[in-house]
This record gives sequence, structure tokens and C-alpha cells, in this order.
Amino acid sequence: MTRIKRGTAAHKRHKYVLKRTKGFTNRRRTNYIAAKEALLHADSYAYGHRRLKKRDFKKLWTIRINAAARENGTTFSKVMAAMHKNKIGLNKKMLAELAARSPKAFETVLKEIVKA
Repeated sequence: MTRIKRGTAAHKRHKYVLKRTKGFTNRRRTNYIAAKEALLHADSYAYGHRRLKKRDFKKLWTIRINAAARENGTTFSKVMAAMHKNKIGLNKKMLAELAARSPKAFETVLKEIVKA
């Protein structure tokens, strides 16, 4: 049976790790062991922050809706309560987009929500 040298597999693995650390500084980019350690941390941060991103956007939408609602003489909680009560199916993201991009349309929607 012939002998199998593992150089190619190791080289491929090292190349993959070093390719992923592009943009890191110093040894973390050029040294395999340091790069592997840096990637372990980077991946865990990336995983957690993908979840935090969703939370941050929900907060942003709430703030935008509240600001626009207060300009029109009501509050976020009153708007959301009226929407739930009247079974209006607009989500926070769409309301926030309306509030930010076209305040007139948001005002019209707000009047419909409060009136209903």
C-alpha cells in the first residue's frame, strides 16, 4: 500500500483559513495558528450580531414610528393598540418606511388607523 502524505489537505485548509482572515491585522492575517484563533472569535461575534441586528432594527422602527406619530398628535403605543384592535395588518417595518420616506402617506394611514 502506498504512503499518503497529508501536505495537500493541510495546505488547502491553511489557505482557506488565511483567505477568510483577509482584512485582519498583523499575525492574525498571516500566521495560520493566530488566524484560526481570530476566526473562532470572529465567527462567534458574527453569529451573535446577526441576532442583535434584528433587535436593533426593531428598535429603530419603533423610534421612527413614535417620532412621526408624535408629530401627528398621538403616540406609538396608541397607534399600535389601535392597529391591533382594528386588525390592521401593517407591520412596524412598513410603517417606519412610510414615516421616514413619505410623511403625508403616513399621516393618511395614521388617520385611518385612529378613525377605524
